[in-house]
Amino acid sequence: MTSTKSSPSRRQAREYALLALYRSDMAEEPSGLNDLWAALVDGDGIPDLRAPESEEVEFAQRLVLGVNEHQEAIDAMIESCSTNWRVRRMPLVDRNLIRIAAFELMFCPDIPGSVSCNEAIELAKRYGTAESRAFVNGIVDRVGHQLKRLPERHRSGGEG
Repeated sequence: MTSTKSSPSRRQAREYALLALYRSDMAEEPSGLNDLWAALVDGDGIPDLRAPESEEVEFAQRLVLGVNEHQEAIDAMIESCSTNWRVRRMPLVDRNLIRIAAFELMFCPDIPGSVSCNEAIELAKRYGTAESRAFVNGIVDRVGHQLKRLPERHRSGGEG
């Protein structure tokens, strides 16, 4: 018998984290996942997203709290790997995807670097502009290499 219930995923958790960080950036105040969870449970205007499962909540909270706690160090790392772009001038979606990936690369040794990079690229394709994939890839790739979390063959030559 096939279950119709979808299984929890880290990609979905990353989407929740992206939405929470994006909302926080727009409001220019620290992110609160509680508002996002309430909106998801109420079905309040977030198309294509279902209510989170406990594993997704846990991982999304880890990402959002980690990005908020280490934002200064994360932004400094991003700027050191970015050519001609200050973090505050980056598009909101791109900036928050890069922050999530940089947090994972800097503070989550249990997550393979290539997974962090690939997930950021996939979410950039879904939520960003036509240029987001290359931009996010280029900066995350540089962060990963600077931290020695990506193998040399992973280098893709993306923009950033």
